[in-house]
Amino acid sequence: MTSGGGFVRGIERTPGGHRLTVWSRHATAMELRVFDATDPDWLVHTVPMERVGEEFTVDTALLQVGTPYAIGVHGPAGPGHAFDPDRHAVPPHARGIVRTPHGQHRATVTVDDFDWGGVERPRIPRQRQVIYEAHVKGLTKLSPHMPKELRGTYAGLAHPSTIAYLKDLGVTTVQLLPIHLFVSEQRLIQQGRVNHWGYNSLSWFAPHIAYASRQAQFDGTGGVLREVKGMVRLLHEAGLQVFLDVVYNHTAEEGAAGPPSSLRLIDSAAYYRHDDEGRLVDWTGCGNTVDLSEPAAQELVLDSLRYWHREMQVDGFRFDLAVTLGRGADGAFDPQHPLLRRILADPALASATMIAEPWDIGPDGWQTGRFPTGFSEWNDRFRDTVRQFWLSDYRSFREGGHGATGVGPLAHAVSGSEGLIASERGPVESLNFITAHDGFTLTDLTRYDRKHNEANGEDNRDGADENRSYNHGVEGRSDDIAIELDRRKSMRNLLGTLLVSAGVPMLTMGDEFGRTQRGNNNAYCQDSALTWMRWERKDWQDAFLEQTRRLLRLRREHPALRPREYGQGGQRVAGSSRLDWYNADGLHMTIDDWDHSHDRTMQMLAESTPVDEPYSRVLVIFHGSPRDRVVVLPEADGTTDYELLWDSALDGAGEELVPPGAEIGITPMSLRVYAVHGLPAAGTPAPTVVRYRTPPTAPATPPAAQPLA
Repeated sequence: MTSGGGFVRGIERTPGGHRLTVWSRHATAMELRVFDATDPDWLVHTVPMERVGEEFTVDTALLQVGTPYAIGVHGPAGPGHAFDPDRHAVPPHARGIVRTPHGQHRATVTVDDFDWGGVERPRIPRQRQVIYEAHVKGLTKLSPHMPKELRGTYAGLAHPSTIAYLKDLGVTTVQLLPIHLFVSEQRLIQQGRVNHWGYNSLSWFAPHIAYASRQAQFDGTGGVLREVKGMVRLLHEAGLQVFLDVVYNHTAEEGAAGPPSSLRLIDSAAYYRHDDEGRLVDWTGCGNTVDLSEPAAQELVLDSLRYWHREMQVDGFRFDLAVTLGRGADGAFDPQHPLLRRILADPALASATMIAEPWDIGPDGWQTGRFPTGFSEWNDRFRDTVRQFWLSDYRSFREGGHGATGVGPLAHAVSGSEGLIASERGPVESLNFITAHDGFTLTDLTRYDRKHNEANGEDNRDGADENRSYNHGVEGRSDDIAIELDRRKSMRNLLGTLLVSAGVPMLTMGDEFGRTQRGNNNAYCQDSALTWMRWERKDWQDAFLEQTRRLLRLRREHPALRPREYGQGGQRVAGSSRLDWYNADGLHMTIDDWDHSHDRTMQMLAESTPVDEPYSRVLVIFHGSPRDRVVVLPEADGTTDYELLWDSALDGAGEELVPPGAEIGITPMSLRVYAVHGLPAAGTPAPTVVRYRTPPTAPATPPAAQPLA
């Protein structure tokens, strides 16, 4: 990025070597420190840097590829400042970073010599995306399908066996938990634990070294960069997008007693939020909060995004605790915050997908639905509604109570959450999920009523307490086959609802076949077989995996299930799905039908309005009652028959072809999907859409609003 002084912040090649430029408003002096190439703890050269405005720069032949270096920064004492020239600071733009034998970090000069071979990015429209959230190490650490030295690495993720698995599953996009260089928190280190998830960034440019293969690490920071780029290239060749989870809301420098390594030593008062007495503000739960009302911090984030998108060819970004990125100088969230606007307007990022985690733990931290058009958002309302309908309410029924909600909230969720997501944004800006890296796995949602995080060393205090889960009568694993079969049906209900809903669905690594973490809903510090994906599966897991593949294929083949735009009653909207809602008697839903918690059956007929795909019509029946029910299939215009595509009550495919008006028996707590054959008569008006809109009010503390890493 070219600064106001005409320099490129970070390292820039010059005829005689390299130029280093570092921004700091409050520093009084800065010096380049060059270390021995074979011993990065051995300081061999110190070179003063020249101040030009708010930047310090130096041109030198001492900076060559592979050279370890750092900077020393002098500045005032006082509230908000943390200058310490006795410490070696890592310049924030460093693209290669090594760890010294004494546990410090040094930047290194890198060179971009990777050949992309003309491989282009996959161009996948958002309405066709299916995101697979994965951990680089956890995905392949136990894989028997590759050499041992590649397991748990970037190269392992791009191994032909891994790519074949992802392609066969049917996802389009791999979203990786953080791969920016990160370190474990001091508390975890003292406990003998590690940060497994990686939400503790030391650098926003350098990739995490430990995920590289041993050979790549032997080749230095350049070898690590080549392996990351090689991973992206191979995934792109296979037609898979690559998204990164990025953490710009805080850094690994933690709280006041944390380990200063970069921004705090360079200009803590400018880069971090402080209160009126100069103490660090913590709206992230991690000890510090980056002050992104500061233009220099904004530039640093934008430089990082441009680097990973242009030079590393990453296709999209999921922003951790993204509300922090939109807080102004007064601390209030602003959807038109300069950083959010600049991310969307930057021509270098025009083709990138942007996804916000729309909360943090600061004041008014829950902001789902308030991000500007262009950002997709993690839709925690979708998650909570679907879990409530299929799990919490089911528990209530089994215990002699009543369901908390009728079908209205579920209809609102599966039709794209219009109202929560502004109409002009479209359902593709709702990122739908049932599970994510933090929280229960899909299997554990049906096995546990309570979290079991004792192994984390915090006396089970960490992690969300409200999970909307249901153990189906027994906490943990059960030898009762009836309980296990009931659990699997609930899992199919959850997964099926996710994949027939308007919006962009996200699957969590291993949920496609029933991975468990034994009730740990905050496994951020568990780098073990508890969190690694097992590739050997039991028979029921193979069957569940096949169900997932089938649902993904069904979604892929039926554009009516994945509209780009919201429909409008009585109008045809290109790229939308025209929705008609029916009750169990095959009659159009009335206003009263939406809110009756005693009648939890509805039918959704979705008809695509084609733009570039074949026309399709699909009928989805949601039956959230603990009793059998006879359902009358609607006599929709032009329908000749209904073909059963999927039934959550079956641990297999099932076949059925029935006419309109037929009475069919529906199993308790189940979901069915039918293809609708026949065409409406020409000129048939669009159905009148009776929508249910959830009031746009936030729960006091949504479970997802508790940052776990």
